Amino acid sequence: MTDRAGPGWVRTRTLVAIFVLVAVLGIGGLWLRSVADRGDVVGSAPKTAAAQKARAAGQEPQVEVDEADSRELPGVRDCGAGEPVLEPTIITLDCTTSGRVASGIQWDDYAADGAAGSGVVQVSGGANGAGRTSFPVRLRLYGPKNVDGQMAFTALEVTYTGATPTGKSTEILSIA
Repeated sequence: MTDRAGPGWVRTRTLVAIFVLVAVLGIGGLWLRSVADRGDVVGSAPKTAAAQKARAAGQEPQVEVDEADSRELPGVRDCGAGEPVLEPTIITLDCTTSGRVASGIQWDDYAADGAAGSGVVQVSGGANGAGRTSFPVRLRLYGPKNVDGQMAFTALEVTYTGATPTGKSTEILSIA
């Protein structure tokens, strides 16, 4: 009778060990996938998602402006690179991770010496990758200069109209 009790216990212990191993590997895989998702902030940034949705719908993600007007108006270079875009609807605020993006921008005034509008700053990720948070803002572009042969605004003032992600009610960012 003792001979049969041993192998039964071994089988039960083996099954429990296999179950625990599979559970640990499954949980570890989920954890690794969430870490990889958080690590790919650039791919999941609000800027990218909005631009991809606009392109998928066959729309241009930026406002079009008459060419005669565009020769005199400065644009915005996303993270200081590329062609200046007139009246952008999306501006990346944190170029190192793309974790903070001003989106849904509607310009009240867009002129050669400056621009003013409103939008929402979306903050993605965070310390625990807890998704996105939005903050309403007023935006002001200023400091137009010739950058690489094209007129572009060089500074952006972001004024939060409610809660802020940084604790400051106003931020001045260099965008050239």
